[in-house]
Amino acid sequence: MLWLFAIVIGLAFGLVVGGRIGNLARLRFRWPWLIFAAVVVREAVVLTPLNRVDGARYAYVLALAAIVAWTIWNASRFYGLWLVTAGAALNLVVITVNWGRMPVAPELAGSLVRHGSLGQYTVMGSGTQLNLLGDWISLHPVPEVYSPGDVLIALGLAVVVFVSTATPTRIVN
Repeated sequence: MLWLFAIVIGLAFGLVVGGRIGNLARLRFRWPWLIFAAVVVREAVVLTPLNRVDGARYAYVLALAAIVAWTIWNASRFYGLWLVTAGAALNLVVITVNWGRMPVAPELAGSLVRHGSLGQYTVMGSGTQLNLLGDWISLHPVPEVYSPGDVLIALGLAVVVFVSTATPTRIVN
């Protein structure tokens, strides 16, 4: 939800300063199918019963690694994409050091507290690493919890969409 909100905000501000939605249609990505596939795998693991399959969390880690690699490869083409890279990399690091699971603050974990771990999430505690990079940011009244990496990704998406909408697209090979 946060990322969709960031995209909408970037688009709205881009239009306010005289940008055009058509500029987004002219964007050219390297290997667009890779980012599409990585996002589909990531979301499938998060939103479907796949999150109950223990090994699926490793597919999530691989998808996140593909997102980091893709954003690095395309960073020179889009102003602000480095923020998305930094946020995804922070998430990748914390999930990797916690064996494929993102730590979630216990007071924000809801029913996860009863299970300890579910899918790619685990309750934050003394057995988890890099808890500061885990999910502990709550933006009330939204019932979701975010990590610092998620916030950086959202900022990056807002900047990329704003700049891409507000300025004429230049095609870079």
